[in-house]
Formats: sequence, structure tokens, C-alpha cells
Amino acid sequence: MSTNLSCAIVGLPNVGKSTLFTAITKKQVDAQNYPFCTIDPNVGIVEVQDLRLNVLSKISKSKKIIYATMSFVDIAGLVKGASKGEGLGNKFLTNIRETDAIIHVVRCFEDENIIHVGGKIDPIEDIETINLELILADLQNAENIFSKLEKKIKARNKDDIIAYDLMKKVIDHLNKNLPIRFLELNKEEKQILKTYPFLTFKKVLYVTNIDENDLSNIENNQYVKQVKEYAKKENSPVVAICAKLEQEIASLPADEAKLFLNEMKIKESGLNLLVNASFKMLHLITYITTGEIETRAWPIKLGSNAKQAASKIHTDIEKGFIRAEVVSYKDMIEYKGRVGAREVGRAKSEGKDYIVQDGDVILFFHN
Repeated sequence: MSTNLSCAIVGLPNVGKSTLFTAITKKQVDAQNYPFCTIDPNVGIVEVQDLRLNVLSKISKSKKIIYATMSFVDIAGLVKGASKGEGLGNKFLTNIRETDAIIHVVRCFEDENIIHVGGKIDPIEDIETINLELILADLQNAENIFSKLEKKIKARNKDDIIAYDLMKKVIDHLNKNLPIRFLELNKEEKQILKTYPFLTFKKVLYVTNIDENDLSNIENNQYVKQVKEYAKKENSPVVAICAKLEQEIASLPADEAKLFLNEMKIKESGLNLLVNASFKMLHLITYITTGEIETRAWPIKLGSNAKQAASKIHTDIEKGFIRAEVVSYKDMIEYKGRVGAREVGRAKSEGKDYIVQDGDVILFFHN
């Protein structure tokens, strides 16, 4: 997984995907009221706002702050038959394969002025329509892989035999119209599947696009309740957002946006919730480097060790790793920086196997 993470924004036409994308990236895309207005996938990179960096940059007198980033890819509205080329079809399924996770936007508001391709608001039917297309695309892919492995296993290579048996298991599962993420797999099987670009093996975050009037009492929205119940079965997160309102907020200067949120009695923008939920879903934490030149966030997988964390900065640091001096964010604040933390023994010298914690402020020593 790269330092710049990417999520594909999918959903049926006219559910609010492009409106949400515009709000996320402050980048205008064509969001007209008809299917397939997004012809090419729009890509926008956003910063993962982390106030810890602002605080540390003041202590270190840093010249600049570099936040972690996420890419959002706005995929054209998928429809029934996309896996067979209906609508804009397979072209866009390929774009999803290249991302780390899926953000599935579901319409949970009534508006007679905005057409729904299904003729009615039914979030579960919408979810299942998209899921089925992704399942069918995966099935086609799995069958192709299986055919190639069938020829290779004649050589009796152990790894090929394991992959062959796994692919048979995957095909049987997909034939039951179930996503691969529902399949019980051991550690070895998961590692093998990561080498293939299966769509339904990716983690999914559901975004329920609601009306502005529902923001103060989301629990009363029956459509959101349905999506939450559905998502609970597959252990997927759900974030409720009014895409139209977020687009308005995104067009305001930062101070005006903050004032607007306060007036609406909204603690945090939906976009911040979405970005943070995406980070959490992908089991990512952040460690920080800070100094006079810059204060910077580095996203890594939960459970990464110090040597793996060092590789995010540069492979030379990983190769020449000697030790890591680690100070917790809390201690950096309390003792006003690394020097103060050292003086009271709160700067710990750690080896390559140290498991990095979220908010660790690290200085790497290397050859």
C-alpha cells in the first residue's frame, strides 16, 4: 500500500457521487442531473487534516507542514449489466481495481426533481445492484485465473496447487452472489488473494447521502437505518453526509466554513468524518517526523515495526537502520519538544522490531 492511499467512489447514477467528489476535492466536475455525465474518472488528492501536526510545527518552528494524503477517484455511475459492458461498463471496473478501498454512495433522500434510475428510493436494492456487478466482474476474473492455474498445476508446484484450490473456493463463493470479503480465509489465503485485483475483496465504506434537514436527527432517517443494518452484517462502516451541503461548505473560506458549521451545530464536517473513517477502515495509523525544515505525517499499517516505518521515508533509511528515537505526541507537548523529553528520560531508544504507535514522533538513526 502506497503512502498516497486511494478510494474509489462508486454508486448508481444520480446518488450524489460527483457532488460529494466536488466537495471533497474542491474540484469542479460535471454533476448534471442525468446518468453517465462523468465520462472519465476524476481524481482528486486531499489532505488528511491532523491538528497534531499544527501543534508540533509550532514547537519545532517548522517551515512547512506536510499532511498525509488520500486520493479519491470518482467512478462513473454503474448500472445493472456493468460487468457485461452496460452503461460505461468494464472500463470503470478497471479504475476501481487500482484503488485501495471502495466508498459506496447510497441515496437516502427524497427529491422528485432528481431522477432515480430505479424509479424509487431503495438503498438496499441500490447496494445489491452495484455489489452484484462487482461480484460478476470478479467471477469472470476468477474463472480466467482458474483456467491458467489448471494448466500450471500439472507441474505439481505447491504454491500453484494452493492457489488453484483457493480459486475454486472463491468461484464457489461468488456463484452464491456473495462478495469475497464475506469468505472465511486463513492468513496464507488472504496473502495470495492480495496479489489479485478482486473488487469484492476490498473494504467498503458506505456513505448515506441525506437531506440537510436530516442532519440534526440522522437516526430518524429510515433509509440510513436500513444501510446501517446491512453494513453491520459485513462489518463495514457507515458515514452519513449531506453531499449538497458539504459542497457549499467546501466553497467557503476556512474561517467562514467553521462559523457555518457552528451555526448548523455540526461538530465536524462530513468530509473530515469520511476521510478519518477511510483511514480507520484501512487499519492505518500515523507517525510523525518534526524539525525546522518540516513537520510531516506518515501513514503506515497498524502493527508496522520501526524498520518498516523507516522505509516510508526512504529505502536507504530502512537498509541502514540503526535505531529509532521515539517520543509520544503527549510527551512532545508536555516537555515542549524532543530535547525536553530527553532530559526527563521520555525519549526512548527503540530497535527495528519496535511496533510503532499512532502519534509516535520518531527520529531515525541510520548509516
